[in-house]
Amino acid sequence: MLAMYLDALSFLEDERDAWRPYEALAELTDDQLARPIDGAHGWSGRDLIAHMVGWHELTLEVARELAVDETSRAQERIDREWEARGDAWNADIIEAWSALPMAEVRERLRTVPGELRGYMTVIPEARWLKHPTHFELFLDSTVDHYDEHRPDLEAILAAGK
Repeated sequence: MLAMYLDALSFLEDERDAWRPYEALAELTDDQLARPIDGAHGWSGRDLIAHMVGWHELTLEVARELAVDETSRAQERIDREWEARGDAWNADIIEAWSALPMAEVRERLRTVPGELRGYMTVIPEARWLKHPTHFELFLDSTVDHYDEHRPDLEAILAAGK
């Protein structure tokens, strides 16, 4: 069941608060970010960043379209791809990010979540917050996603201490 928000500001405040702990990944060294962690399904901090911010980037495509139109071809593509490939697609995202220089990974961690948040402030609420299909993607790739991966984050951060 989708969470109910009466206005975008409430959602954006919850999203910002829920994302804040993930920003601590930026404090880890490159070596710490590269180390796979058993308590995080064998993911490294870099993998977690790739997964979380990779989904932010996909959702940002939708946000950009919804800022200027009532529909999103990107969302239709994302829905089809997820239905067809699911976790294999997640693995592809992590693999693609493994080729990026660590500086680029860090830069995307620093900038993409805020860019997504910024777009969500300009999309009319009827196109995302009050649109069940669109809102489901925003919720699934932000607040609910953060909660789902919080144990991974905690294991990675604990291993970095």
